[in-house]
Amino acid sequence: MLEEQVAERTWYDVSPSAARLTGSLRDIGYDFTTAVADIVDNSVAAGATRVEILVEHDGAESRVFITDDGCGMSAQGLLEALRFGTRRAYGRGELGRYGLGLKTASLSQCRVLTVVSRNSEKAVRVSARSLDLDLIEEWDQWVIVDPTNTEPSAKRARQWLSEGTGTVVIWEVLDRVLPEKKPEGGWARRRLETLAARTAEHLGMVFHRFIEGVEGRPQLVITVNGQKVVAWDPFARHESATQELPRQRFEVEAGGVVGQVALRRFVLPAKDRFSEPAEFERLSGPLNWNRQQGLYVYRADRLVQWGGWAGIRGIDEHTKLARASIEFDTDLDTTFNINVAKMRVTLPAQLKSLIEPAVNELCVLADDAYRKTSRATNTPVPANLGAPPEARAAAQAAMSAGLALRMAAMQADQWQAWEQIETIIREQSPDVAELLGLQN
Repeated sequence: MLEEQVAERTWYDVSPSAARLTGSLRDIGYDFTTAVADIVDNSVAAGATRVEILVEHDGAESRVFITDDGCGMSAQGLLEALRFGTRRAYGRGELGRYGLGLKTASLSQCRVLTVVSRNSEKAVRVSARSLDLDLIEEWDQWVIVDPTNTEPSAKRARQWLSEGTGTVVIWEVLDRVLPEKKPEGGWARRRLETLAARTAEHLGMVFHRFIEGVEGRPQLVITVNGQKVVAWDPFARHESATQELPRQRFEVEAGGVVGQVALRRFVLPAKDRFSEPAEFERLSGPLNWNRQQGLYVYRADRLVQWGGWAGIRGIDEHTKLARASIEFDTDLDTTFNINVAKMRVTLPAQLKSLIEPAVNELCVLADDAYRKTSRATNTPVPANLGAPPEARAAAQAAMSAGLALRMAAMQADQWQAWEQIETIIREQSPDVAELLGLQN
């Protein structure tokens, strides 16, 4: 029917300018670490058990290699992978979505992207293709070229793949990474070293579940410049003092799609209850304790967004030990409005209203854990030291009563009213506020 309608009209081909569009797509929102992570998504989708990232400084010839031992691609599959907006479909649980990541992530950092791949264990057939922005700008066409066998980087990649299947992604002409002047200098070298360290930290966070082992998937080993990436679990589940609240599940519907969302809630230990001071510092995360509190959103077990309460409540020093995961699969991508770089999601209003009571409950418990530690730290000689056991028990009962009142306000959906009551008690009856554990 559509073909008949088009045939009856005069129509015009308005294909976009390849040169202009590829230039625009370079600014889609990646930085170096998130761009590397997007390439690792493809390795995970290919069933890789090992991903090796090599960041080499060599002046203007500096390059980045991202190598995996996944299933690899055929020559035709490689061409399709380098198409902007690939025609291939993504199944449930696959980390890809828009068919843009390999290209946009890579070209956000470099001008020449080369992919070398092998998909057969028996036959040593290695395919290689390159996207060169200079060629695209010169010809203003969507062109992909076959790098010659003598090009050093592609030649090294072919040698690595002589042992089995896998894919090597190569970034060259790092115009967005190195300074145009003196790329061979010490500053450029230090910059690449810093970026490599940040990349290892970032990958350890966003892929921590794959590094630790996800049921139904091969355990993943990631290295950056030969150093194994260490998983960073934001919930400190290895610490014996970490508290986990009962897991909850919610059904979310949007556009006719009904999907499951899981909520897991954790109260991390206060500093004096961590196994080691160094571990407390490590768990503070890249944003530090206050800004690392909040929701951690996982898409198909891959962390895509972290920190903050998504407008449900504000950041508070007293709730910095509270962290929770929201977990959904790729069938809910549209519902969560995930962006092209897979770094940002929007929590649907329906889900926010469903999880708000559970989030408030978590924060009440985290607040209580924080205040207990604060009192122990700031009051070296407790006021009731030496008091009869009955008096100490009464003081503890009063503290428990304060916590019970908070929990009841939350369960009755009267949290805002309770916050006003707390403020009045602190102002008018500070002794009672202290007894109930309501002091600031």
